[in-house]
Order: sequence, then C-alpha cells, then structure tokens
Amino acid sequence: MLREFRRPEKLMGNAFEITVVRDDGEDALLHIDAAVQEIRRIEKLLTTFNDKSETNRINRKAGLYPVKTVPEVFDLIERSLRISSITDGYFDISYGGIDKSLWNFDRGMKRLPDPEIIKEHLKLVNYKNILLDRNDETVFLKEKGMRIGFGGIGKGYAAEMAKRLLQKRGVSSGIVNASGDLTTWGNQANGKPWTVGIADPENAAQPFSYMNITDMAVATSGTYEKFVIINGKKYSHTINPKTGMPVSGVKSVTMFCPNAEIADAMATPVSIMGIESALDMVNQINHLECIIIDDQDRIYSSQNINFK
Repeated sequence: MLREFRRPEKLMGNAFEITVVRDDGEDALLHIDAAVQEIRRIEKLLTTFNDKSETNRINRKAGLYPVKTVPEVFDLIERSLRISSITDGYFDISYGGIDKSLWNFDRGMKRLPDPEIIKEHLKLVNYKNILLDRNDETVFLKEKGMRIGFGGIGKGYAAEMAKRLLQKRGVSSGIVNASGDLTTWGNQANGKPWTVGIADPENAAQPFSYMNITDMAVATSGTYEKFVIINGKKYSHTINPKTGMPVSGVKSVTMFCPNAEIADAMATPVSIMGIESALDMVNQINHLECIIIDDQDRIYSSQNINFK
C-alpha cells in the first residue's frame, strides 16, 4: 500500500523536508538519503561559508582574472544573468556586496545604515559586470570587491535537482520543500493532488487559501519572516539591489511555476519591482503565475490564477 514518507533535514542553513510516496519504508529512506546527499553536494558548491566553494573561488579573484568553474555552476550563473535581464536587474546575484555587512536582521539592529556607505557598496552590484566565457567556462567579476551569492536562487535550484534525482530513481510522487520553496510531482498516496497553503502574512502558520497542485513549484517571499522595526517602520530582509534598501509596501509574494529554480528566483524581483510592473511582467511569461499581498492586505494575482 502506498504511503507518504517524510524527513525533515537542516540543509543550506534552512529547514528542508523531503516527502516520497512509496509502498516500502526502507526503500523510501534510501531515496530520501540520496536526495539529501544531492542537496549537500550543491550546498558545497554554492555556499559562501566555505573557502573552497565555487562561489568563494570566483569572488576571491574579482577584479583580477577569470576563474574556470564547473559546468553546473557556470550554467547556473548563465541562467541567473538571463533572469536579471528579464527582470531589469531586480534579480541580481552580484548583490553579495551589500548583503551581510550593512543589514543584519537579527532584531538587534537599531538604526539604518549610512546612505553614503550604501551608495559605495552599490557600485559593486551590477550583473552586467559578471562576464562569462562559454568556451573556457570561466567567470570574471569585473570590479575588485564584487561578490556573487546564490541566496535568491540556490534553494530552488537544489529542490529542483533533488526532485530530478528522485524521478530518475523511479520515485513517481513526492515533494521537496526547501523552507517554503517547494516542488511537487505526482500525487499524494491517496491519489489526490498535493494541496499547498498560501501563507497569510499576518500569521504564517495559518494559510489564507489552499491550492491543489501537481508537477508544480511554489516559492514564497514574505516580509513576515525576517524584519526589523526602526523608528516604527518595518524593514524586510528582502533588499532592492538597485537601492540597497529593504523592500516595503508588499507583505508577501507567492510564485507558481513548473520549475522550482525559476519560482525561487522570481519571488524576489516580483516583491521589489512594484505591483503593477510585476503583474505585467508575470503575465507575459508562459507558465509563471503569482499572488501578491500588499501592506493593506489587498490581494493581487496574475491572470491565470484561480484560488479558493
């Protein structure tokens, strides 16, 4: 009899949960093990917390010379640059220059960073200065001090790769949930589609709506997860790569797409670029949908969404 086997696991600094539908528990655990190993492998390539990672190898030579990287990372950077160009730079993996040093969302932060310092750091954020050479598979960060990071796409990429590995191993139904960015395929053990809750920004534990999905990825970007309040104003942990400032005005964005990497990558720009421009962009992209909730709890959705 088919059952759902689940395992929570801390990976990439996030709470992951892997679910497979099988009729045998031992067999299910072997598949989950393989998926966990795959995510760990990707984390090792992309992390900024390990000197030997591909990300840090590339960052160390910024402004000096091109770095030959593994095909997988080269391809991920190439796809990231494509998303940057589609989103007019609101998605930008070179945000690494502003990220950690200025904004620390541990609630201990009492004042905004100095605008002049932000301006200095912003000079290093420009995806057009990430130069790729397809023949040599090299990556060159043109400016000294530039840094790339995969925080906006890495979890989705890992979820997508874990799903593909499981499918290759003959797992015909499951979910890889990367801390709220999740990808589903097949059906539940009872044969019904998977049901996902759309988080309510005021109460993350209490969804305001449910959707039935299969062979679909969902990614959510919300200000309710990490933020600080300074002088009575709420600043979310999503940083606009063009201003170096946190986003305000939007409480949450939920993206739907068959591919978890794209859903993850699109959640950030959609929450930054302004609701009208965001909906306009999403409506022009095939197989991409979104739900946006603004600070006044108004709900906006792209044209093909029907939620109950």
